[in-house]
Amino acid sequence: MKNKLLKTVMFLALATIAIANVNAQTITVKGKITDANDGTAISYCAVSVEGTANITYSDNDGNYSISVGKGKILVFAFLGYETQKIKAEKEIINVALIPESAELEESIITTFPQSRKSVVSDALYITENKSINLAQRFVLQEENTEEYNSVSENRFKSADDNPLSTFSIDVDVASYSNMRRFINQGQTPPRDAVRTEELINYFSYNYSKPTGNDPVKISAEVGECPWNVKHRLVRIGIKAKEMSDENLPASNLVFLIDVSGSMEGANRLGLVKSSLKLLINNLRERDRVAIVVYAGSAGEVLPSTSGNDKQKIREALDKLSAGGSTAGGAGIKLAYKIAQKNFIKNGNNRIILCTDGDFNVGVSSVKELENLIENERKSGVFLTVLGYGMGNYKDNKMQTLAEKGNGNHAYIDNLQEANKVLVSEFGGTIYTVAKDVKLQIEFNPEHVQAYRLIGYESRLLKDEDFNDDTKDAGEMGAGHNVTAFYEIVPAGIEFTGAGSIDPLKYQKTDKKKSKPEYTGSKELLTVKLRYKDPDGNTSRKIELPVIDNKTNSVSSDFRFASAVAMLGQLLINSEFKGDSNYEKVISIAKTALDNDEHGYRREFVRLAETLKGMTE
Repeated sequence: MKNKLLKTVMFLALATIAIANVNAQTITVKGKITDANDGTAISYCAVSVEGTANITYSDNDGNYSISVGKGKILVFAFLGYETQKIKAEKEIINVALIPESAELEESIITTFPQSRKSVVSDALYITENKSINLAQRFVLQEENTEEYNSVSENRFKSADDNPLSTFSIDVDVASYSNMRRFINQGQTPPRDAVRTEELINYFSYNYSKPTGNDPVKISAEVGECPWNVKHRLVRIGIKAKEMSDENLPASNLVFLIDVSGSMEGANRLGLVKSSLKLLINNLRERDRVAIVVYAGSAGEVLPSTSGNDKQKIREALDKLSAGGSTAGGAGIKLAYKIAQKNFIKNGNNRIILCTDGDFNVGVSSVKELENLIENERKSGVFLTVLGYGMGNYKDNKMQTLAEKGNGNHAYIDNLQEANKVLVSEFGGTIYTVAKDVKLQIEFNPEHVQAYRLIGYESRLLKDEDFNDDTKDAGEMGAGHNVTAFYEIVPAGIEFTGAGSIDPLKYQKTDKKKSKPEYTGSKELLTVKLRYKDPDGNTSRKIELPVIDNKTNSVSSDFRFASAVAMLGQLLINSEFKGDSNYEKVISIAKTALDNDEHGYRREFVRLAETLKGMTE
């Protein structure tokens, strides 16, 4: 009798464990969210797990993906539609939301998802004449404490008085994905969040590859300026040599992860973990990874580990949780110390910092971070900065770290962007082929009356910095390309934009000697570039003269990049935007969708169309 009872108890216990295991099984549910009436995709629909802080949002095409315990309840909620609750019992769940039947009058609607501390509500206006698109008006985010550096747009300069233009290259692309995040939330991005050069450099272009000893090559193209047909537009392109992942040198990586309270949530620390797991899949046996975290203090949670031991690295990531204050400075110092301890000679030594930039303990101001990173970069360790989060994102601090720390900066708004940065463009993100890359353009005043550089406002250098090897500049990774546009005012046409000044009262100028004699050259300009090897201290120079054939037979890459530049000028409301408008951006971009393997150009067109709808 006792044995029978014991067997029964054991059977019930095992059955309970089995049921618990089934209930605890985690699955990834994917699907598309549409309008039940017309089948159109619903973007930025909230998808959450009932009773938890696990939340995600549908993308531009209405697609979503969320990890959930099997059998848990998924909640689909969007303003103007009836909320649906569906049990997560299969991996594909498509949802057709039913519009609310009640007529809405002018009102303010506020929603509080469980994962957000505070919400900025937006007014929904519906009148007899116009119904404003709900996806455009509905704004759901934390109380906004984001910080951006102020941008003062480049102006036209006289080629006679200022024949040289000098700046550091910029391979960062954070501004583009950050802009996308705002648009997907139904907002236009703040003016200072838009860095036009980063919008342009988000895309790949078919530039000629380096073939000689130099790891970079210059290209140039001249055509009609699409927003001012009287002007010319010069596109300067730089292509870095490509390397297959197998041929990349051994990597000594330190994942420096912000686990402070501000990083709590699926689209913050949760997205960091998912992002780095994508990178881990690319690691080889000769690569090594250490993990450093920081909140109120900093610590090493995984010593340097072989890239072959992927499961150990994943498990270390899975154990991370968020909470506490943000001692970012201490984390940076410890990460550099560990990177130097495991330094690989002739290898790729790099810190990958994942944070929202909200440093608030110890070294925390922009100036303090600048001083810290300028000192640490002397170690030969490079820095990649990956930005996460929304509502409290400190873009200004992220820019400082990337610009001063021999690094690059990307903003990760979703897992697709993480895949682009850490998988598709792995070599460019992780491995530097040329550092301190500077450009200096000399304009021929015989053909150029005035010019202006589009973007790169935070990267401007003094003319004498070009030949000064002590001056820091940008880095280029394997396969990277960089694009810069100059708007040119040809000599001989009426133009007052470069400005003028009254004659000096206390000085006399000999007008006969006030301008140099022209050489008669047919060249429009000369592009000069300086770079150093990743472990070198002495720069090398290459040059490319450019002649304008006065035609408009430009490449599709030229047309697409000019459309992106035009969009950037519209977003900052540039005083030089001329005839720019969203319709022109869209129409030009649509003529240049041939180099679009991953669909990034088509996504740009959709974003421009959304902006057009938001501003009409």
